[in-house]
Amino acid sequence: MTVRIHFSLEDLARTHIAERPDPLWEVLLSLHLLQARCGAPAFARWRQRTLPRLDDRARGLLALAPPRGYSPDFLTPESSARGLEEGLQDLAATPRSRLRTDLARLAGSRQVPLWVRELDSRRLPHIADAVRDYYTAAIHPYETRLRGDIEADRSKRSRDLQCGGVQRLLSTLHPQLRWQPPVLELRTASVDREVRLQGRGLRLIPSFFCWRSPIMLRDPQLPPVLVYPVERSPDWAHATGDDRVRTGAKSPCAALLGHTRAAALEVVAAGCTTSELARRLNVSPATATHHTAILREAGLIASNRTGGTVHHTLRSLGEALLRGDRGAG
Repeated sequence: MTVRIHFSLEDLARTHIAERPDPLWEVLLSLHLLQARCGAPAFARWRQRTLPRLDDRARGLLALAPPRGYSPDFLTPESSARGLEEGLQDLAATPRSRLRTDLARLAGSRQVPLWVRELDSRRLPHIADAVRDYYTAAIHPYETRLRGDIEADRSKRSRDLQCGGVQRLLSTLHPQLRWQPPVLELRTASVDREVRLQGRGLRLIPSFFCWRSPIMLRDPQLPPVLVYPVERSPDWAHATGDDRVRTGAKSPCAALLGHTRAAALEVVAAGCTTSELARRLNVSPATATHHTAILREAGLIASNRTGGTVHHTLRSLGEALLRGDRGAG
């Protein structure tokens, strides 16, 4: 079986690598891995530590994201590329027609609980809250490692793009992908279809929790994405940011910046908005703004405003400081 992705010259010009991890794609793909037994050596410790952390609301998401086959497209809105909270806002506001279509497709592919079949727009904010809870328990403790491995992959892909253009990028992206200009072929176990980009280009999303095979959205009308797995650090599940908090160990980064601003730098490492930072640190938005101002003045982070939202990312000095912290931990 093969998915054939057809490119025009305009599509090639618009094909790009995502700038940062996509939190809702990581949620979806980690939900798959939590239920499957694939990737056991790489993810066994993560499963062991994650399952006890999940409350009933977060566990309910497993029914929406089966380990094989179709998962609803509305769980990974395009806005998630800009941060967790923006993605959750759009998830909660999924149009009724999209929700009905996705749930009908899910119910047509497997047996699902009654609450999934009866899910309506009024309950989507509860689903968004469950996703937030799940992210906090399952992914947030590993954000620094996740971001580091994805950034390493992005650096490699950027070099491929600079040295050999889109042709080299697509030719070396993954063993299950074959570039036969102007078609990118993805070998699959159960799907055979044609995808025509129609001038929209293709957003390539490197993913930490993607296992073995790249994945795409099912609906061809949605903005085209191709999510592919990155190479993970061998010991990624053995040392997490929350271990240091629980044991009370004082890191070099915390000794320099103070515990709260060191924690803020860790959160910004995954890319976040001010509201996300406030929620993760359990502080007020005004306090989060104060911390980001100090980190920005120190040259550790960069902040960019889009409409009413401010997005924060690490600068090279901030990355170097965190790398030194992790090396010393």
